[in-house]
Amino acid sequence: MPIPKATGRVQPAAFDADLQPGVTGRVENVVLVHGAFADGSGWRGVYDRLTDRGYKVSIVQNPLTSFEDDVAATRRVIARQKGLLILVGHSYGGTVITEAGNDPKVAGLVYVAAFAPEEGQSTLDQYAIVPPPPNFQPDVQPDGFAYLKAATFRAGFAADTDADLGSFLRDAQAPIAMKALEAKVTRPAWKTKPSWYVVATEDGAIAPELLRRTAERIGADTTLVAGSHVVFLTQAALVADVIERAAHGAAARTA
Repeated sequence: MPIPKATGRVQPAAFDADLQPGVTGRVENVVLVHGAFADGSGWRGVYDRLTDRGYKVSIVQNPLTSFEDDVAATRRVIARQKGLLILVGHSYGGTVITEAGNDPKVAGLVYVAAFAPEEGQSTLDQYAIVPPPPNFQPDVQPDGFAYLKAATFRAGFAADTDADLGSFLRDAQAPIAMKALEAKVTRPAWKTKPSWYVVATEDGAIAPELLRRTAERIGADTTLVAGSHVVFLTQAALVADVIERAAHGAAARTA
């Protein structure tokens, strides 16, 4: 049963319980790619749920030093997988999987509140379509790396976290080279691979309208989830369910 297109209301991400890991044709590998201002540890809740269901889950640690470095880091993890995989990207990680997802091992793509540029477009080009919400405020340093401003970090990035977690994420944020956000995609994988998309309806970093437009533009099966930009962390169960659905759907296409 495919995930419905965005309809303006939250669609819980159910999965087919009768399809269990180990069945012939099953896509059993998942690779998770984080975005800017974060690292791979935020995927822990998704990781735990998917590994409990029998999936082999690997997490990319993007250096965030350049787009090329992040794509290379993702390809390095893809190369270690045995068999087909679902490639998942959050935020800027969506741009990374758009480029890295052309690998023949990638059976499907999952975008979680993420960018999915066209050929010749960059991450920042997407903000020309719909500007970011007002509380998303990068603070570019003299060396060309950017953090998010502390005063608006939680409102713009993690509004549905509690104060303690929001403060930790703010103080643990990983800066990104602005040149990574300016780099252009050369061959969008979503043009040839099936895609699933999670729209965070309360996103303060990427306007939900841009998320919806992106999902529609790439023809993704779309789920709306009430959550902030870090929906992969605060709504880990629902995000894991979407990835599970992608694994089933991709397996059906490759059978």
